[in-house]
Amino acid sequence: MTRVAILASGSGSNAEKIVEYLNSHDSIRVTAIVTNNQNAGVIERAERLRIPVEIIPNKEWSHPERVLTFFRNSKIDLIVLAGFLRLIPEFLIRDYPRHIVNIHPALLPDYGGKGMYGMNVHRAVCKNKEKESGITIHLVNKEYDRGEILFQARCRVLPDDLPEDVQKKVQVLEHQFYPMIVEYLAAGISAG
Repeated sequence: MTRVAILASGSGSNAEKIVEYLNSHDSIRVTAIVTNNQNAGVIERAERLRIPVEIIPNKEWSHPERVLTFFRNSKIDLIVLAGFLRLIPEFLIRDYPRHIVNIHPALLPDYGGKGMYGMNVHRAVCKNKEKESGITIHLVNKEYDRGEILFQARCRVLPDDLPEDVQKKVQVLEHQFYPMIVEYLAAGISAG
């Protein structure tokens, strides 16, 4: 069994889609939802989906013993970021080389980096009158949004689109493609 942990700081819509997608899989399971926000909406979703939740407050992410002990004891094989709003510590990246993946709501390398998340990205896309946006799924390294790009999908941005319109189009792509890419990565881990 390939064990997946999803890290999320917000509402958790991507986390829910991934859990639902993998529920019918024989050898891949989401076995933990991890959040740094004790008020995150993802907690309620996880409880409804019967996935255990681990809250690791921001101040504890700098303590390797706390973080690594949880992931090792939980026998996690793949770490999936789904709206997780903090930089992953280098010690975790070293412990999970090429086994931490993130989704970004834009076409990297554009509109990435510290502070570029959620509506901040969509506002910037609209302000710069881009003709398209989309999603980027990438491996995580020690810099925000700079890891190896695994997959991108695009959507059109119309001249009269508001940031909220772009957000909706991008979220459709997130929900459509992220669960499949997570499955592909997890299947590769289980194949060894």
